[in-house]
Amino acid sequence: MLRLYDFLDSGNGYKVRLLLMQLAIPYELTEVDILSGQTRTPEFLARNPNGRIPLLELEDGSRLAESNAILFFLAEGTPMLAQDRWQRGQVLQWMFFEQYSHEPNIATSRFLLRHTAADDPRRALLPAKKTAGEAALGVMEGHLCRHTWFVGERYGIADIALYAYTHVADEGGFDLQPYAAIRAWMDRVRSQPSHKPITSR
Repeated sequence: MLRLYDFLDSGNGYKVRLLLMQLAIPYELTEVDILSGQTRTPEFLARNPNGRIPLLELEDGSRLAESNAILFFLAEGTPMLAQDRWQRGQVLQWMFFEQYSHEPNIATSRFLLRHTAADDPRRALLPAKKTAGEAALGVMEGHLCRHTWFVGERYGIADIALYAYTHVADEGGFDLQPYAAIRAWMDRVRSQPSHKPITSR
């Protein structure tokens, strides 16, 4: 059976848990507390030298890190990943966008507001993160005004990758009220079979 090393409040981990649930793939969850440094222990670093979750361990003991790489691996050969070459390129485009333009701003803001003290010096980053995060949301809104889903007019891993932190963006200080297309898209994601909340096992 697959084993997933994860922290339940993590949107990156949530992506993988959501896809596993929606593909009906059984797995064992090993919770790793990133707040207490459990990803920096010698034991965990032996599994993933980059010291991050999520980490997927296969039945043969091999391991795959990076949430979007895990999504791509699990979705291969399923309806969650298009077989068309152009659409697969678009999936990767949105997943790279999520990691470079979306997650560093929206997810980081959420982490700082949820898990750091009010006087933490890292909170000085919040105004710049808010500006960049709103720019990313604007890109998404523009696309979703013209499309039902991010790629190929069907639900897939590009949607999962972007949904994970967008649907909790309010916890990072982002107001989603102006983004009607994003809100409608989030409703469509929530209506998918086997949808589960972010902190669910």
